[in-house]
Amino acid sequence: MATPIFFGVRHLSPAAAYYVRQELEKVRPDMILIEGPSDLNNEMKWFCHPKTKLPAAILAYTQQTPIRTLLYPFAVYSPEYQAILWAYENNIPCKFMDLPSNVFLGIREETDKNTENEDEEKKETDKSEQGVTTEQVYKRLEEVLGESHNTFWERNFEQSETLYMEAATEFGKQLRETSKDSDYRIAENHIREAYMKRVIVQAQNDGYEKIFCVCGAYHVEGLKNNEALTDDEEKKLPRTESNVTLMPYSYYRLSQHSGYGAGNEAPAYFEMLWDAICKGKMEQATYQYLTELAVRQRKQGQMTSAAEVIEAVRLAQTLAKIRNTKYPVLQDLRDAAVTCIGHGAFSEISVSTADVEIGKKIGELPEGVSRTSIQDDFYRQLKELNLEKYRSVEVQQLDLDLRENLRVKSQKSAFMDLNRSFFLHRLRVLQVNFGTQIQNRRKDSAWGEYWNLHWTPETEIEIVEAALLGETVESATSFALKERADKSVNIAQAAEVFEDAFLCGMPKAAKYALDSLQKLSVDTQAIVEISKTMEHLSLVIRYGDLRKFKSEPIIPLLSQLYLRACLTMEDSCNCDDEASNAIMESIERINQVQRNHDFLEEEQWVSVLNSISDRDDINTKCSGFAMATLIERGLIEESLLALEVSRRLSKGVPADLAAGWFEGLARKNRYSLIVRLSLWKELDNYLQDLDDEEFKRALVFLRRAFSEFSANEKSNISENLGEIWGIEPQQTADMLMRPITENEEELLQGLDDFDFGDI
Repeated sequence: MATPIFFGVRHLSPAAAYYVRQELEKVRPDMILIEGPSDLNNEMKWFCHPKTKLPAAILAYTQQTPIRTLLYPFAVYSPEYQAILWAYENNIPCKFMDLPSNVFLGIREETDKNTENEDEEKKETDKSEQGVTTEQVYKRLEEVLGESHNTFWERNFEQSETLYMEAATEFGKQLRETSKDSDYRIAENHIREAYMKRVIVQAQNDGYEKIFCVCGAYHVEGLKNNEALTDDEEKKLPRTESNVTLMPYSYYRLSQHSGYGAGNEAPAYFEMLWDAICKGKMEQATYQYLTELAVRQRKQGQMTSAAEVIEAVRLAQTLAKIRNTKYPVLQDLRDAAVTCIGHGAFSEISVSTADVEIGKKIGELPEGVSRTSIQDDFYRQLKELNLEKYRSVEVQQLDLDLRENLRVKSQKSAFMDLNRSFFLHRLRVLQVNFGTQIQNRRKDSAWGEYWNLHWTPETEIEIVEAALLGETVESATSFALKERADKSVNIAQAAEVFEDAFLCGMPKAAKYALDSLQKLSVDTQAIVEISKTMEHLSLVIRYGDLRKFKSEPIIPLLSQLYLRACLTMEDSCNCDDEASNAIMESIERINQVQRNHDFLEEEQWVSVLNSISDRDDINTKCSGFAMATLIERGLIEESLLALEVSRRLSKGVPADLAAGWFEGLARKNRYSLIVRLSLWKELDNYLQDLDDEEFKRALVFLRRAFSEFSANEKSNISENLGEIWGIEPQQTADMLMRPITENEEELLQGLDDFDFGDI
């Protein structure tokens, strides 16, 4: 029986991919076995489909929460992919030989449980007995070489022109002998290698003579020397129910794998290297990298000359010779680019470098590829809603007009943007990060929605995870909304679910959430919850029938909550300073809701604001904010404001109460306050009447009140003070902007240690 050929590789290595193909041509095996989950053999054919564009990945995931995933990404220069492609082109049987995905995930599950059960003492003991891990070996290698282990690999292996297989095998052997990982990792590797050996033996027993195995260089020694897993041992392997799917991947996501030993921090660059190796012109990667960098610099408006590119090429080649390699590696190219194109500053070329090294490539898979039903539904809707062009790693803006388009004939086209909105909101509810809604540019229009859209491999994983909730995007969203409605413990949570159901265009789910909301609202008295609920309901009513939703049943509920808010708001303002911010936010919400709906009686709310504004026995911030709200409504005359300011900012009023009232007053509508000179006269008089200790006390609180004012607002205030003091505005500004004196510095330092104990 012939000995199998073991070709040890780095999983994302252009040179490994090239020499695997070379060796396959030389050996012409009758069976190829590849490191990868052995239950995924049926998915191999999709990687060879003419419409498949890499990068792409195999994703296995558990059927129960917490969801665990197993990801196998492939690029065009992955040696495993090139071995699969060669087998397909030459009609040679090819299989994965590693543990099935459900076993991998089962081991992960058991490992997590065992790790959680370990106490801290045992963890420390394991750590001390662990020895040098693989990661620590790489770190030590970097310390000795003075450069990253990725650069070491590129210099010594990607440029290898002979004996690549032998060199990679020796590297894996020495790494294996030098490192000693955790018990779990060692055990997992031993089980994996025993299983792979079992598959190899099975292939031999099936009559295959020339077996060619492609695996990580680390595993070659284990496959040569370890025993195969027995039938009894195979039956005892932990398993968990799982599903498998293929998914498009991206170079950006691939670059995030650079943290582990076989990573790939610059996938677009390594594709350049792959092309250069295949053409037998390794120097081509140097020229292509630097010229593409120059092109991107010019697109960004940077003046990059041909002479600078030529000098960068020469410098990179010189650095390669100094560092004892035939061709420049990525680090040489970066150093040369920084010096010659970035003029010594990496910041000048950082954006272009990311484009050239990482790239923005996203893979594509043909229709019919193995997917979950919710993935199929997602891609079907992308096509129907003309959103396919937004499946990009670049953020793109999508503006939606939810009104019926009367210029088109079909109903589908007439409501295209509305259906897009439903779809994007459903994905948002499912926590699928494909679209992010941004602030409306037209604040008064309910018909405009604005989104930023972009796709990442995480988007695909999130879609797959949503398969646990339903078979389509709509059914999964319905389940998610129902689950949230059932778990709602207050009306604000139930109202948020109701609003989401409304935005998703799902009336049945909205009715279910509304039923929960009405049950919870019976005994609710908390003003913060009431105000948030009113805000959610108000939004739904303001849309009218724009979203094809009947809002009439909500009006009585909103009216009921409004009445309850008016009856309880005053008492809610009797709160401490910490709670006052939430109360002021509630006042603002209710105020906006009332202004948006004529059926909510204005006089009732204005009466509440007047009462809060007049009272001295509640939180003064709330009183000040109520006054500011009345000013915004145009219900406070200049004389009344001057009288109130005089009363609130008088010497007999404690500094914290006076400053608190002013902070509440200044929280909104500042421009109308700034232009009222009487306000600043009273504030000036108040401060001048205070003695030194009272002034210090007031200053502590007033600093907080003015902290949120903009520079322009402060400048306008200084002009008011200049007029009050009889000083030119410029002189006032100069006085306020002059350097702090020594005495003033001591005063400010004293404020930092101010004793608040008696407040």
